[in-house]
Amino acid sequence: MSEPFSVLRVLLVDDENLARARLRSLLADCQLPSAQVDGEAASAVAAMHLLQHGSFDLVLLDIGMPGSSGLALAQAIAELPMPPAVVFVTAHAEHALQAFDLHAVDYLTKPVRLERLQAALQKVQRTTRSAPASPAVLTDNFLNIQDRGQTLRLAIIEVLYLKAELKYTTVRTANNSYILNTALSELEEKYAAHFLRVHRNALVAQHAIHSLLRHVDPVEGEGWALRVKGVGDLLMVSRRQLAAVRQALLAV
Repeated sequence: MSEPFSVLRVLLVDDENLARARLRSLLADCQLPSAQVDGEAASAVAAMHLLQHGSFDLVLLDIGMPGSSGLALAQAIAELPMPPAVVFVTAHAEHALQAFDLHAVDYLTKPVRLERLQAALQKVQRTTRSAPASPAVLTDNFLNIQDRGQTLRLAIIEVLYLKAELKYTTVRTANNSYILNTALSELEEKYAAHFLRVHRNALVAQHAIHSLLRHVDPVEGEGWALRVKGVGDLLMVSRRQLAAVRQALLAV
């Protein structure tokens, strides 16, 4: 989620034109924080397209829509690198528990009152102010990592490997390990020329590829592992990536 703001950038998602018009009118009357509608969508597919190509602080989201429901869209939003806040706006009260399981900030039932919408916006702002640090900022040659309350500017050339660990990614250098909440797939796309995927959960720097050896993993059983240069760590190599790793070793 973005840094605290005085004006919320809002995406309206509802298949009914009148419902979106009603929300636009109410938002225009809201203050502290104020809100501006930067996009509208009548379906989950259209909304996700806008979210992937724009920047929003808040999604006001209906549940019952043709195609994918608002609940499914909220789950997809949560997986975005920098997800906006979600407030459900629906005529159905029975989905509230499921909505909050998806980390919705609030749940409004139609017809929405101005006072209730204003309270939801204030809750969004408070949530943002207390939110954890945003994912690592990616640049062409550096990762900006939040570490112990400080921003560390880490050169990509220093990174030996990246490994997905539950909801986080471990960044391993010769001397330290750091934790990001940036998806491994995003890092792979951004730095495709620098890293080689060796497993569904691991990317290794081209210059850190050392050797292949037979290895028995407690979870995956017997297979092949890659030894990482500089630290000696072993990373399992999937069968799908084995040929690519062998090819990379020939170039070392």
